Amino acid sequence: MKKLWQKEGSVEKRIEHFTIGKDRELDVFLAPYDVLGTLAHIEMLHSIHLLEADELKQLQQELKAIFAQIEAGNFEIAEGVEDVHSQVEWMLTEKLGEMGKKVHSGRSRNDQVLVDLKLYFLAEIEAIVSLTAQLFQTLQQLSEQHKAVLMPGYTHTQVAMPSSFGLWFGAFAESLVDDMRMLQAAWQVADQNPLGSAAGYGSSFPLNRKMTTKLLGFSDLSYNVIQAQLGRGKTEKLLAFAMASLATTLNKLSSDVVLFCNQNFAFISFPDRLTTGSSIMPHKKNPDVFELLRAKSNRLQSLPFEISHLTTNLISGYHRDLQLVKESLLPAIEELKDCLEITSYMLEHIEVKKDILADSMYDYLFSVEAVNEEVLKGTPFRDAYKKIGLAIERGDFEAKRAVNHSHEGSIGQLNTAEIRAKFEEVEKLFGFEVKREAWGRLVASL
Repeated sequence: MKKLWQKEGSVEKRIEHFTIGKDRELDVFLAPYDVLGTLAHIEMLHSIHLLEADELKQLQQELKAIFAQIEAGNFEIAEGVEDVHSQVEWMLTEKLGEMGKKVHSGRSRNDQVLVDLKLYFLAEIEAIVSLTAQLFQTLQQLSEQHKAVLMPGYTHTQVAMPSSFGLWFGAFAESLVDDMRMLQAAWQVADQNPLGSAAGYGSSFPLNRKMTTKLLGFSDLSYNVIQAQLGRGKTEKLLAFAMASLATTLNKLSSDVVLFCNQNFAFISFPDRLTTGSSIMPHKKNPDVFELLRAKSNRLQSLPFEISHLTTNLISGYHRDLQLVKESLLPAIEELKDCLEITSYMLEHIEVKKDILADSMYDYLFSVEAVNEEVLKGTPFRDAYKKIGLAIERGDFEAKRAVNHSHEGSIGQLNTAEIRAKFEEVEKLFGFEVKREAWGRLVASL
C-alpha cells in the first residue's frame, strides 16, 4: 500500500519494516485520540472555508463511526499501513473517496502525533490518578484500622524506636500526595494544544488554533510552532519522572512488605491464595506479587533516564529518533497502572500481627522513651542519655512499654484527615471533567 508521503518511487521492504518498527502495534493506543484530533481539525477547516458544510457532515459521520469501532475494540491498523494517522485517512478515503484526503490540509503527521500523544497522556494521567486515589484510600483505611498496633521502627536496618502500623501505612499514603504533585506538573505540560504547528514551522492556511484548543478541551495552546515540536520527548520525560516518583513509593512499600513477610519478622501475612509455593519446600508462602512489584517499580524508575538518552543531542525540529520514545513509554504506562491496581488489591487482604513488641528482643526500642522520661523529670538530656546507656551496658535496663507520642504526625496523632485534605487539594487541580465534556461533544451524534 502506498504511503501518505510516498511519491512515485517505492521503498525497500527491509527499510520499511525497520522504520515502521512497533508503530502499528503501539498506535492502536492512540487511535481514539487521532479521531478526536481529526474531528476538531475538520471543524476548524470548515470555519476557514476549506471544507463545505456537507463535506464536514459526511466526514464527521464517518469519523464517529470509526471512533465507535475503536471503542468496541474492532479497530486495527491494516498490514501495509504504517501508522494510525494513515489508517484513519485511508478508511475515510475508502468510504468517501477524494473527500477523505482533505482532512490533512493544514496538518503534518508531526503535529498529528503530538496532539494524539498529548490527548492520550491526559487520559492516562486521569487513569493513573484514579488508581492512585484508590491506593491512597486503602492505605488511609489501614492506617486508621491499625493505628494502635505497635511495630519496630528501623534506622540502618537496626531496631531503633517504636513505630506503629498506623504510622507505616499512613507514611505511604502521604507519599502519594507528593507523587500526585509530580503528576499534576506533567498534566499541566501535556495540557497545551500543539495542533496547527504542522511540521514545526506553521502553515500558510489561516488556521484557527484557538478554536481547536477549545474543541479538544486543552487549557492552553503551545503558541510557538517550533516550541510545540520541541515538546515532543520533553513532555514524555516529565510524565516519566512523575511515573518514576510513584514507582519509588511502590518500591519502598514492596521492599518493606517482602521483609516483613519473612518468618524472622512475621509482622504481616497474606492469605495462601495470594502467595505462591515452592516445588520442593511445602512450607513456603512466597510474596511473589511484591517481589515483582519491587522489580517492575525499579524498571519504571529507569524510564526517565531511558527517554533522556533517546532525546539527548537532537537539534530543534522533528527526528525519527522520537518514534522510539513511544516504545518505552506506552507499555510503561500500562505497567504502572497494573502495579497500582495489584498493590491496592493485595493490601485489601493484608493480615497484621499484634503484640509484636511484647517480645523481650525489642526491649531496647523503648530506651529513647526512658531517656525522655528522665528529661521530663528535670535531668539534662545528655545526662539522661548517659544514665540509660549505662543501664543498657550493665544489662539492668527495664523497658516500660508505654509510648506517649502526641505531636502532629506521630504515633499518637496520625493527622489522617489533614493528609486526606492535601491529597484532595491536589486532585482538584486536574481538569478531568473539562476534557471528558469536550471529547464527548466531538463524538456526539449529529
